[in-house]
Amino acid sequence: MLDIIKKKFEEIYKTEPLLVRSPGRVNLIGEHTDYNEGFVLPAAVNKAIYFAISKRNDGMIKIYSKDFNEYFDGSVTNIQKSGKGWPNYLLGIVEQLTKNEFEISGFNCVFGGDIPIASGMSSSAAIEGGLIFALSELYNLKLEKINLVKMAQAAENQFVGVQCGIMDQFINIFGQSKKVLKLDCRSLDYELYPFERDDLRIVLCDTQVRRELAGSEYNVRRKQCESGVHLLKKIYPRINSLRDVTVDLLYAHKKEFDPLIYKRCEYVVKENDRVVQACSDLERNDFQSFGQKMLASHEGLKNDYEVSSTELDILVESARKINGVLGARMMGAGFGGCTINLVKEDALNNFIEEITPVFIKKLNVNPKIYVTKIEAGTSIQSSIKTNDKVSGKEVNLEKV
Repeated sequence: MLDIIKKKFEEIYKTEPLLVRSPGRVNLIGEHTDYNEGFVLPAAVNKAIYFAISKRNDGMIKIYSKDFNEYFDGSVTNIQKSGKGWPNYLLGIVEQLTKNEFEISGFNCVFGGDIPIASGMSSSAAIEGGLIFALSELYNLKLEKINLVKMAQAAENQFVGVQCGIMDQFINIFGQSKKVLKLDCRSLDYELYPFERDDLRIVLCDTQVRRELAGSEYNVRRKQCESGVHLLKKIYPRINSLRDVTVDLLYAHKKEFDPLIYKRCEYVVKENDRVVQACSDLERNDFQSFGQKMLASHEGLKNDYEVSSTELDILVESARKINGVLGARMMGAGFGGCTINLVKEDALNNFIEEITPVFIKKLNVNPKIYVTKIEAGTSIQSSIKTNDKVSGKEVNLEKV
């Protein structure tokens, strides 16, 4: 894929590019905990977006999307939303740089990759993280990693208009090979934990169900959690989020809760605990226990937080019965999307053979199965000189 992107860039722009790889991600455990100031456990994976990019000196932005086979032309000094959709994830980055008074004189770009769109692997964060990393390198902006993350998130929040949390952009920049990252969504402190088992694979099974309820129900769940915090804060002023609540404290006040609000809060508190315990499992190389926590996470999402779906439940229940599957759960906001499965490599073919009829007979769709492994975050793949006004050969910019 990198060679394809590079070749297309050289064909269009007749110059040598800077090449950048920007990965997708999975979240092994810790769902709906981010907006409750809790913990998540994501990892960068070997599905990625690749960028070929070079400077311009005329203030123009010229982009070709390999995946959409579409061009976009714009100006650094006049950033406006595009009706095409995909350019907005890139334009939001340019807007963030100009808002923060970083000067760029334009760029040529070709990008594309193998992250399945709408699969739950966050292709949007890969686009945002990849471009801001590339522009920082190209223009020697010397942005610290955390600033790359915050500006990439701000681009999606403010320009694209999606109120995502910070996890996707964070793991895109900070991910490491054979490591998972426990992120504290309150402080943004993080710890890396080993995931060094070459005999295990992370497999995603896509229900292909559009998550039409996810947006509205996401807001409902946030309000329900806030309602629980409000109740407890009257008793314990120190409590500012469900992150500050223990299972025992919550249970002690169960009778004061609306039963539905209690279920929502109990899931979040328990899920935070599961993330912490899962990290201990990784330190002990105990993937059996880790897998059991994934299954428990799904049960909580299904029965207490009620954001699963019939399709997700069918895939999880089918997967857990297959030999060699250590854990399975829904991943993401819910009501569709993917399940994430922890599968022994020597059982991988058997897993695919057994799960395929489930897609066909029970879900009535063709199977979409993605086998991934953990790799590093966004990085340069090859470098060109970045201190010239225009990198590479002189070209007639008016004709590009």
